[in-house]
Amino acid sequence: MTIEDAIARECIRDTMARYNMAGDRARGEDYVMTFTEDGVLEGRDGGMRLEGREAIRNWMKGFGKPASNEDSGAPPRRGPKFVRHNITTCQIDLTGPDTAKVRTYFMVFTDIGLDHSGYYVDEFRKEGERWLIARRRAMQDWAAPDSHFAAGRIHVK
Repeated sequence: MTIEDAIARECIRDTMARYNMAGDRARGEDYVMTFTEDGVLEGRDGGMRLEGREAIRNWMKGFGKPASNEDSGAPPRRGPKFVRHNITTCQIDLTGPDTAKVRTYFMVFTDIGLDHSGYYVDEFRKEGERWLIARRRAMQDWAAPDSHFAAGRIHVK
C-alpha cells in the first residue's frame, strides 16, 4: 500500500463519519455535501432512489417533522430522542486513482436501544481534495419490532 492509498482510505472514512454525524443530527447541508453533485442515494432494496444533491437536500428537509399514521387511524408515532449510526467493518477497494468501492456494516442506536442494522454499498469519487459519495445503497438487514426506522416509519425528531 502506498502513502497515497492510505490517505485515500482515511479520507473515505472521514466522509463516512461526516455523513453519519450530519444525518444523525438532521444537518441537511452538511449531509448533502458528503455526496458528489450527481450523487445517488438508494435504500430499501431500490425502494428509494434520489439522484443529485438537490433531490437529497429536499429529502433531508422532511426529517424532524412528526410522522403520522393517519391512514391506519393510529396516533402519530413519536420520533427518536436521539439517533447514532455506528459503522463497523469497512472494506475499501481503490479501483483507480480517483475511485473506490466500499462496503460497510452499520448499527443504529436510538432511545429504544439497537434500532436497526445493515450495510452500505458505496462508490466514492475524489473531487479536488475530497473523497465524496458518488452512489450509496443503504441496505437494512434487521429492525427491532419497535424500530423508529422500519419500512414506512422513517422520521427523526
